[in-house]
This record gives sequence, structure tokens and C-alpha cells, in this order.
Amino acid sequence: MVADALKLFGTREEPAASRRLRAGRLEADLVSGNLRTVAFAGVEILRAVAYVVRDRDWGTCDPPIRDLQVEEDDERFRVRYRAEIEAPDGARLAYSALIEGTADGTLAFAVEARPDRAFETNRCGFCVLHPIRGVAGTPLRVEHTDGRVEDARFPDLIEPWQPFQDIRALAHEPAPGLRATCRMEGDAFEMEDQRAWSDASFKTYVRPLARPWPYRMEAGTPDRQSVRLTVEGAPPKTRATGRADGADGPVALRIGAPLPDPMPRFGLAVAPEETEAALARPDRLRDLAPAFLLFHFDPLAGHGEAALAAFARVAALLPEAERALELVLPDRDAPADEAGRAAHLVRASGLAPQTVVVGPAADRRSTPPGSAWPACPPLEEVYRAARAAFPRARLGGGMLSYFTELNRKRVPLDGLDFVTHATNPIVHAADDLSVMQTLEAIPFITRSTRAFVGAKPYRLGPTTIGMRQNPYGSRTMPNPDGRRVPMAHDDPRARGLFGAAFLVGYAARLAGSGVEAWTGASLAGPRGLLPAEGRTAPAYHVAKGLAALGGARRLELRSARPGAVDGFAVRRADGRLELWLANLTPEPQEATVEGVGPGATVSLLDEAAFDAASGGNLPPERPAGERLRLPPHAVARIVAPQAP
Repeated sequence: MVADALKLFGTREEPAASRRLRAGRLEADLVSGNLRTVAFAGVEILRAVAYVVRDRDWGTCDPPIRDLQVEEDDERFRVRYRAEIEAPDGARLAYSALIEGTADGTLAFAVEARPDRAFETNRCGFCVLHPIRGVAGTPLRVEHTDGRVEDARFPDLIEPWQPFQDIRALAHEPAPGLRATCRMEGDAFEMEDQRAWSDASFKTYVRPLARPWPYRMEAGTPDRQSVRLTVEGAPPKTRATGRADGADGPVALRIGAPLPDPMPRFGLAVAPEETEAALARPDRLRDLAPAFLLFHFDPLAGHGEAALAAFARVAALLPEAERALELVLPDRDAPADEAGRAAHLVRASGLAPQTVVVGPAADRRSTPPGSAWPACPPLEEVYRAARAAFPRARLGGGMLSYFTELNRKRVPLDGLDFVTHATNPIVHAADDLSVMQTLEAIPFITRSTRAFVGAKPYRLGPTTIGMRQNPYGSRTMPNPDGRRVPMAHDDPRARGLFGAAFLVGYAARLAGSGVEAWTGASLAGPRGLLPAEGRTAPAYHVAKGLAALGGARRLELRSARPGAVDGFAVRRADGRLELWLANLTPEPQEATVEGVGPGATVSLLDEAAFDAASGGNLPPERPAGERLRLPPHAVARIVAPQAP
């Protein structure tokens, strides 16, 4: 592990150890007892094969691996291990696993699990992830449990519900000349389109969601499941795997023509518990100069007059910024009454929001397949009530949660000035690779939203790494030790270079989306740009750059390996060219940029510059050479003085 893990990841917790398994042309990474980046002949076949146990809040259990045995030679590998999970009530689930791979392209993963007494879980079994890159929209053959075969396609636009159910096997062509079949035994499987949560995968998982959950596994009864992958044929040429660091040589980037949509306006989220820290650092708020502030107001969380008064004080520090209010209606009285009471408090506070985003409390909860929809006033009534209560404000609606919920409950558009939703990259997994890979899904999310909102203006709500609310359980996950935890309200990587690189990568994937405004960070609090000790996170400097470039003319920027190095380019009002690039990997990368003229300068935010950046200073500019060396998770800002 590198010495500066705290600077890279905001935590000294080491990432889970990874071991590359090889059998001829078959390869896979063994991580925490599961398989990642399963590839054959250099082509990624499966993103993951994982045995997963989830609790009643859909939290993922992470038991230690015991008695690990790995045997490997040129033609085969074999892995054995044991693991045990203890539930809060003391029940234990023990399981043993066997993984075997052979050079002919066969991979088998089998698990037997046995609880010592009734064991409560929302899911216990295999999840198989197909990558989305090069797979979305392509042919797929589905074999069902009754033997029926269906010729279909992986979804192109994101499916709100399971595209395939009652699955026994899936067959697809990951590359011309290559055919892969994945057979799953032990129960009925079904597929969900994980892009909805910004995961970069189609997930096929055990136990249909239409069955009750949580459920109890019976004491002493073994549960046996297996996944078997077979690969036939060969691609016309070796291709890079899905690993971001899997190709040699510098990453080539090329600047192209102007894009039709400008850079989105960049704003900050502000919750009541974050106002004190924001008010204590007025210099940082003014220096960052976001285009808008999104104030979150939820009467069910006890927010009232004091919260709104504090919002007004924060807004007064930046009078030129748009004041946006995110209003939760409690669903206890008529929408007109609740919106009217909120408007009365807002007027008394002096906040005077120019924009109001409204949503009923019921819609913050997910409604999974097979579940009953919660009671909720018609959204047309909610929006009419908000319009009447705030007649001078632009009105936004959609979901205060994520795209998943918006896609499942598509809102009426006629009463809205814009549609919005949030995203979060740690709903299902929180390892570094999975979080960065979620960036692949962002263009699918924005394109799928456009497919049903049409030309209606479109905004993105908070998109921080840490989760501010959990629509899928009773709470977000506490993270006092600063670990990599799915659904955690506080993710330490936001305070490291990782968080800055993620923010650049997210901005890169908004190209062509038509998103007009984007809440990409919080100023303070556990997901904020100002850590508790009063210093600035590296992402602060990226956010400042994004705020300054809102509305600028965006240029096409193509990366030969966007999973390794990606970024965005703009033509500023003064005619100069500005680029932001990020190394999205934990390995050093080199990059070349075609289309940058002479006299360009670069400012590099990396481990060496971390301390100065934490004090609020972006590293000084230096001449940019033909090749740019980007240390792990480094961010580079390049400015060219004139058009090339």
C-alpha cells in the first residue's frame, strides 16, 4: 500500500487485496473471496461473480475469508475458502466456496451455506454482473428455468423493472467470434438493470424480489448454489480488458468540435446541520462562487424556522448565487396546506428562494418489484400546491432520491419548469474500482431520462460519493472508522484525491446530456468540501473550476481509455482553452492531448501538492509538455492561451 493512502483515499484502510488468477487465456481477479473482471483472450466477459449476503436494510455483509487455499498452474486454478457471518441476534451463517477455472474458458464457482439457527437476510446467494460497455443493446439468449429459450437483447435505455425473470442461463457475444454462456443453479434468478443506480453492470441475482423479504433461512438446512461460465471461440484480435490499467502506453485524448450544450451550472447542497460550518468559512464559499445553493428542508427531520433563518444567512454571504429550496412535504395533510405552511415560514425567514424543488416524503422510499406503492397524493396536486405557495419561483419536481425511483414513477411534466433526481455511487458496492466504474453509467442515466422528459429542462441533484439518504432501508450506514462501506453517509474518499478525480470524471460523463444545472458537492458536513478540521478537500479546487466554467462553450474531448484518464474541455469567454483531466486509477498514467496549442500551462493536483491544496491553494502552473504524467488519482488543469 502506498505511504500516502490518506491523501489518496481519505482513509488508511487498505483496499481489499486482489490476486490475479490465470488459466491460459482465462483471467479473473480474486477479491474478498469473489471474482472481478473475468476476461478471456483480453475481453471482459463478466464484471463480477460474487456470493453476497445482505441484511434487512440491504447492507452488504463483509465476512473475513478463512482457510484460503489457492492452487494455480498454466492450465487451471482452484480456490477454496470458508467464511462466517454473525447476525445482530447472534445467528451464524457459515459457508464454504470452491472456484475452478481452466484454460478452455470454463469457470465454476460453487457455495454451500448453512445457518446454525434461523438467519434473517434480504438476499443470500450469487450475483453475476455483465459489463455495460459494448454490451448494452446487444443480443442476448435467455434460458428460463422451465427450459424455454428467449432471444432478446440487453436493454439500451435503462429498464425500470427486471428485464428478464426466472433465469437459468444467459448467453451473449462479448466480442465478435466469442460466445459466453453463464449458467446459474440453486434457485430462480432474475436480472435488474443496475445502471439505474449508476452501477456499470446488468446484475443477475438469486431469489426473485416478488418473494417476501427479509426472509429466514432455516437452521441446519444447506443452501447450495453455483455459477458456471463457458467461453467458446476467439475474438479477431486481443482487446484490453475492462481493467482501467489494462493497456500499455500513454492515454491519447483528442479535442474536437464544440458541443451543442454548454457546461452545466454548478451548485452546492446545504443541509441545516451544515450551516454553522458554512457560516464559519465565508471566505471559502465566496472563493468557490457556486452558481446556486440547494437548501434541503424537511419538516419530518425537525427542520423549522431556525433552519430557514440559517439558510438565509448562508445565502446572504453569496447574494449573486441562485437560492434553491429542496422542500419535502410530509404527506400528513393536504399538499396545499403543507406547501402553504412551508411558504409562510420561508417568507418569514427572508430566504426568498428563486427555485423550489418539491417532493412528497413517500417518494423518498423505494418501491421494489412486488412491493405495494405507498400512499401518496397525486403529483399533479403536489405540484399545483407548490406553484400556488411559491408563485414567483421556478418549480422543479422529480425525485429527491435517485434515477431508479424517477424511472419507476415518471412524474407529470406539465406543471414543472424542470425535472431532477440525484445519483449515488455506493448503493451496491463501495470498493474503489466499482465507484469509479459507476461513471460509465452516467451517460445512460441522462440519455434514459431524456427519453421520457423530452425537451423539459433537466437538473441533477446531489451526486456525492457519500449517501445522504437511503431509499432502500431504514438508514444510511454509519462509518465511524472511515472505511469503504456501501450506503455510508460519510465516505472518506471524498476528502482525498480520489474524490477530486471522481468529480472530474462525473463532469466528463455529462457531455451531451443537456443537464442545465448540477449539484455536485456540499460545502460542509460529512460529504462537504471543507473537512471538519477546516481545511479544503482536493475536490474543492475542482468544484471551484466547475463553478467558474458554468455556461462555457463545451468542446468534445475523446479519451482512448476513459476508464483510465478522462476529463472535459471548454472554450472560455476570453478565448482561452481550458481542460481538466483526471487519473481515475490507483496506478500512474501518462496522457497525450491532441488539439492543445503552444504555450499551454498545467497545474497538477497530486500527492505532492496535497498539503498546499488542503490550505486552499491550487498548485502553481508550469509549462505543459507533450506528455503529461498523472500520478494515482491526480487531477490536471491545462490552460492554452489561444486557439490551437
